[in-house]
Amino acid sequence: MSKTVPRAGLYAVTDHRRLLLVHAHPDDESSSTGATIARYCAEGAQVTLVTCTLGEEGEVIREDLSHLTAGAGLASHRLDELHAAAAVLGLTDYVRLGGDGRYHDSGMAHAEDGTATARDETTDTAFWNADLLEAALSLVSVLRDRRPQVVVSYDPFGMYGHPDHVMAHRVMTYACVLSGVRGYRPELGSPWTVSRTFWVTNGSADMAAMMEVAKAAGIEQFWGEIDPDGPLPPMITRSEDVDVRVPVGQYRANKLAALRAHHSQVDLEDPFWKLMTDIETLGESFRLATGVPLPSMSSTDLFAGLELEP
Repeated sequence: MSKTVPRAGLYAVTDHRRLLLVHAHPDDESSSTGATIARYCAEGAQVTLVTCTLGEEGEVIREDLSHLTAGAGLASHRLDELHAAAAVLGLTDYVRLGGDGRYHDSGMAHAEDGTATARDETTDTAFWNADLLEAALSLVSVLRDRRPQVVVSYDPFGMYGHPDHVMAHRVMTYACVLSGVRGYRPELGSPWTVSRTFWVTNGSADMAAMMEVAKAAGIEQFWGEIDPDGPLPPMITRSEDVDVRVPVGQYRANKLAALRAHHSQVDLEDPFWKLMTDIETLGESFRLATGVPLPSMSSTDLFAGLELEP
């Protein structure tokens, strides 16, 4: 069974903002949206996290955890890490899609261009092989129960091609449509129409800042030779096309602590993670995918301009 918390008294919900995030594996919520989660929890919004797998195929980076091979043992450990990360983010409402272990980490292969892609062989229970309608209906029940105005997940390429990220995008997109259809699968709850969906991305200005720091520190760039003024890889969006950028700012400590909790996957002393976390001016960026337009070209609030009702 997934961790289900009572609907009453989740935490100090003080307004009608309701945010739901769909992530592929434990640690994804912290790396790309940790500050965003911490901010809205702290501000009194209802925040729900749906994690699609338990990360059974994740690469264990610590020698003292090398006994955690792919499979159930690693899944259990990563669930414990998720509990710890949620605590420091202030997050109390978090579930796994379909329940713990329903969908398994699909793993990934490396494409010739350096992005991720699906493996040639995957298990029947891999999320990549999930029946899209079945998985979407599992999310519909959560959407209709939590009634979020804003839902966040990945773009169609899953930011960098990971098959579980791609599937999370598809499930989120399909579920948000089905959730609002009157008379459709009433046993899953009363229909609920999401006001906005967003895709997680990385703004080009933030990436340029990271590249500048990397160059000054003599750190090998992790993204190849990127020309900020030329074609950009799929995980980066031109800053002028970023609709919402949430500054990490005062929630940087929460994000760092959450990443530290995912110690089987994250080493904050690694040059990559140091670039991601040491620059205090970075933000978490989002593109508006569907729904109510934002009142300005660029915002720091996913809920900006929305008329919120209980």
